[in-house]
Amino acid sequence: MERSGALLLFPLAVLLSGCDFVVLAPAGDVAVQQRDLLVVSTLLMLLIILPVMALTVLFAWRYRQSSTTATYTPDWDHSTKLELVIWAAPLLVIICLGALTWLGTHLLDPYRRIDRIEAGQPVTQNHKPLKVEVVALDWKWLFIYPDYGIASVNELAAPVNQPIDFRITSSTVMNSFYIPALAGQIYAMPSMETKLHAVINRPGTYTGFSANYSGAGFSGMRFAFHGLSDQAFGEWVAQTKNTQATLSRETYLELERPSENEPVRHYASVDPDLYGAILNLCVERGKMCMNEMISIDAKGGLGLAGVRNTLPLQYDKLARRGAVFGNDPSYVASICTAEEAAAASRAARSDDDRSWPLRNLSPLRGVGLLAPGAGSRRADAGAPSLGLLRFEL
Repeated sequence: MERSGALLLFPLAVLLSGCDFVVLAPAGDVAVQQRDLLVVSTLLMLLIILPVMALTVLFAWRYRQSSTTATYTPDWDHSTKLELVIWAAPLLVIICLGALTWLGTHLLDPYRRIDRIEAGQPVTQNHKPLKVEVVALDWKWLFIYPDYGIASVNELAAPVNQPIDFRITSSTVMNSFYIPALAGQIYAMPSMETKLHAVINRPGTYTGFSANYSGAGFSGMRFAFHGLSDQAFGEWVAQTKNTQATLSRETYLELERPSENEPVRHYASVDPDLYGAILNLCVERGKMCMNEMISIDAKGGLGLAGVRNTLPLQYDKLARRGAVFGNDPSYVASICTAEEAAAASRAARSDDDRSWPLRNLSPLRGVGLLAPGAGSRRADAGAPSLGLLRFEL
């Protein structure tokens, strides 16, 4: 019979052998602290759970109907000592859990820069953070290294014992960036930026993936995270720069299209403004960026004269993801570039009226239309060189 029971447990052991306990044995200090918080919290709760389970079995056995040794006191209804134990023990555990959670919430805040490489090794001025810009695409991951001017798809590398500053966003729908061996998961959302600060302490190759369902190709949103020595990381950067591929805005728009199980790609150079354009939903040429629109609105808006420039605003993620339904994507057109603004100012001051038609640009300054009866006058009279176009475009 005992041998049969052992045989029945064998399939269970086989299934458990495939489990990956990386959360309980991580390679990054932030994940280690999160693991410790999880373990300590569980042990504190077990201080209550285990005695309750044991006493449940003990009371059921001791006071069973057939027992002749248990004391029978049907009129008993109160014990101050017992009440004190029953209420004080859980209360103390709750206080301890609350203190641990409050400390962990602030010390392990993903937006907070790490203050140590590992236990006993604080961060110093010699530890320059590695900056990585992360973009969740359908259905792949784009990693941009602004300090090196390179990028990669579905592959991330970082030197060990060096702080990593992640800036994370998404191109279409909400996603979740998660490397269990490094740190906790953090959401990626379109037109929003989240942050994560972490460090990897052991060389190795670890798995990263999306922890939030995002469509048909969600299961293939996995990437390799390489923890490398300083020399090996330098070689990886050099190898990436030798690929000769360029990640321009046009290349990104092709990459952004939905695709599944994408192979690893490397880009030797990256448009320095690409991540900001992705974040502000203006990768397409001629499209007004979200931060520009916010700046104009904060200064009072474009006024009546800007209505003709404003097309229906809709960031159509359905069309971007290849859907056959939904309206065609449209956007607010950009007013002009800085160079065009300077040219317009020079032309407005020119004696040759044919070079640039004189217009009343006052409504475009964000302060509304002219007061009634004020009449029409040149907008540039007494104004700075760029008039309205002083806005931080």
